[in-house]
Amino acid sequence: MLEGSESAFTELYRRHQARVFRFALHMSGSRALAEEVVQEVFLAFLKDPARYVPERGNFGLYLLGMAKNYVLRMLHRTRDEDLEQADGPAAGDDPADGLARRQTIENIRKAVLSLPPGYREAVVLCDLEEMDYAEAAQVLDCAVGTVRSRLHRARAMLAERIRNKPELRDELSRFKVMRCLA
Repeated sequence: MLEGSESAFTELYRRHQARVFRFALHMSGSRALAEEVVQEVFLAFLKDPARYVPERGNFGLYLLGMAKNYVLRMLHRTRDEDLEQADGPAAGDDPADGLARRQTIENIRKAVLSLPPGYREAVVLCDLEEMDYAEAAQVLDCAVGTVRSRLHRARAMLAERIRNKPELRDELSRFKVMRCLA
């Protein structure tokens, strides 16, 4: 890749774009913004690949750190816009089941999106992306203890937000975040 191999860059993109997209989607709630973040992250890397220093850590975590910065900048610029977009039904879904599921997912997204950015990042990385504390700390450029503290507080905030919503508890039970809140 450093020698200009297009196929090497394509392979890097294929390996990492989905994870960058998921992270940006979880952080923003917007597919359009997540797609833009993926584009910006890989363009920035393509322009200056030497900024990645292997000794500092995993390449995938480096990309997520870049994605975090882009998401926060874009959210700051667009904070007054409605970033939430409804997903269409999946092929073969019963329309009634699909509607209920989309509503539940939308409520979960709203609960996660309502968290302050630092807490949201910890939940997205540790509970949704299932990173360990050390990996999340590397992405967030902070101490492991900070990640643990933010995650503990974020889970408490989420628990409070869903305490009176049994439909969310049932749906969230599928996710690691809910197992942690129980």
